Amino acid sequence: MKRRKPVKKGQSAKRHASASAGKRAQNSMADMSEMYRPIKKPITLRIDADVLAWFKKQGSGYQTRINRALRGLMLEGRKRHGG
Repeated sequence: MKRRKPVKKGQSAKRHASASAGKRAQNSMADMSEMYRPIKKPITLRIDADVLAWFKKQGSGYQTRINRALRGLMLEGRKRHGG
């Protein structure tokens, strides 16, 4: 995550619109599916140490990979059980 530079007293923060900002408005419906992010809920989850080590060994983003693995199981279960 990027940190913002603090604005000193007497200065104003300038904002620049990107050249593609107008293009985004035209394709807003197509972009909606790409922009969707499910709500994240912090929990405490007990996972076997070797399973956690395996995910961590693959590098940063292990929580995202665990979430994707669980989502895959969820979607597979929905296909099988119709719900």
